[in-house]
Amino acid sequence: MAYLGENIKKLGFGLMRLPKEGDVIDIEQVKKMVDRFLVSGFTYFDTAWAYPGSEDAIRQALVERYPRECFQLATKNAAWINCKTRDEAISQFETSLKQTGAGYFDFYLLHNLGESRTKFFDDFDMWSFVQEKKKEGLIKHVGFSFHSTPDELEAILTAHPEMEFVQLQINYADWESSAIQSKGCYEVARKHGKPVIIMEPVKGGLLATPPQPVEDILKAANPTASLASWAIRFAASLDGVITVLSGMSSEEQMEDNLSYMEHFQPLCAAEQETIRKAQTALTKVPLIPCTICNYCAKVCPNNIGISGSFTAMNALTIYGQKDFAIGQQNLLVNGHGKKRASECSKCGACEKVCPQHIAIRKELIKVAETLK
Repeated sequence: MAYLGENIKKLGFGLMRLPKEGDVIDIEQVKKMVDRFLVSGFTYFDTAWAYPGSEDAIRQALVERYPRECFQLATKNAAWINCKTRDEAISQFETSLKQTGAGYFDFYLLHNLGESRTKFFDDFDMWSFVQEKKKEGLIKHVGFSFHSTPDELEAILTAHPEMEFVQLQINYADWESSAIQSKGCYEVARKHGKPVIIMEPVKGGLLATPPQPVEDILKAANPTASLASWAIRFAASLDGVITVLSGMSSEEQMEDNLSYMEHFQPLCAAEQETIRKAQTALTKVPLIPCTICNYCAKVCPNNIGISGSFTAMNALTIYGQKDFAIGQQNLLVNGHGKKRASECSKCGACEKVCPQHIAIRKELIKVAETLK
């Protein structure tokens, strides 16, 4: 029996981090990467209305240069970005058709569902819109990308069984994470029989340069394998995966990805054990012991994004990349309608209810001073 994605190889070209010259996407380099990707037998390309310049770039590098039937193109609708009416949300679809010149989309996603963002798709009834476009032949397969909790994913899939697939953030670092809950979300999707497209398998590139104890474990197991290869193969080895998106931004990154994904082999038992050792090593990095229970949030009079601040600070501790940590703070604090650590009034109410007995006020001072 045929299943969704059975003819798609396990590596997809994520088009969010395309190579640039200055602030402009380098179309000529993108063309070379597209050519190399296709000649190696890979066919899945992932863009989005919300990725600046990406849809236009893939029109020039792919759509205008190859027969439409030789690739699959996915794009996304972000109804929660500056849309006040259903017509404004729908216009994103028309814009994507025009910018890509693709004629139709093989995979069309409602973009970044979860928390307050889901309401926009409900209010504008984008669920029925995408089904209409599917009937018209302008969309082949409909699904959504998701960044939230397993419970919320359960609710969405229960309410919308017509969705054909789910795109999830999955990597070995986030697999047991209380913040990302990769494993829990994956298990919900599989319980509902939904195949999965994986995003952020290398966690925005961070697992290509993991903490030294993790690198030591991976290099001891296989001195010649790239560190990124462990992350992508971990994701691709999971059951029910259509493809694993890699946001390749250079020809060198593409060559590395192709070297182990062109003839993909799932992780063997010994390699799975190596990953478990790497995951254990990550847990030993000294972190703020926040479990994201958010009891503190319920009593905070200033609506401080405490758990989001701690998650961002922990990311800095693990990966040593301040820009990434600030991005996490923007996403998990500002993006969730919370206030930053610097606005804490130091009342101490949070510390009275914290099950982990964290010195929250002290840690928030560190966040405010570090993640400016």
